Amino acid sequence: MRNMYIYLLIMAGVSYAIRVLPMTLIRKPIKNKFIQSFLYYVPYVTLAVMTFPAIVEATQSPISGCIALAVGLTAAWLGADLFKTAVLCCAAVLAVEMFLL
Repeated sequence: MRNMYIYLLIMAGVSYAIRVLPMTLIRKPIKNKFIQSFLYYVPYVTLAVMTFPAIVEATQSPISGCIALAVGLTAAWLGADLFKTAVLCCAAVLAVEMFLL
């Protein structure tokens, strides 16, 4: 039980340091284009890393998840809005799992 509190304190310290250190160490605006573009895309990459595995594992079969991912990517590439893309992905999962299972 004692180790759990030590782990929690270390985790809290690291989480706090990650948020406070950039504010205290970087006072001037960032002018480097590479760093600006890197920081711009960090939230999108983080969301993608959390979302893509869940898409494949959320269905009964990983095959239907992969097909839904392909359908969603295709629909988004062709300009479908978020609602249409979600409906097409759900329909793809439904169709694949009806024929697969």
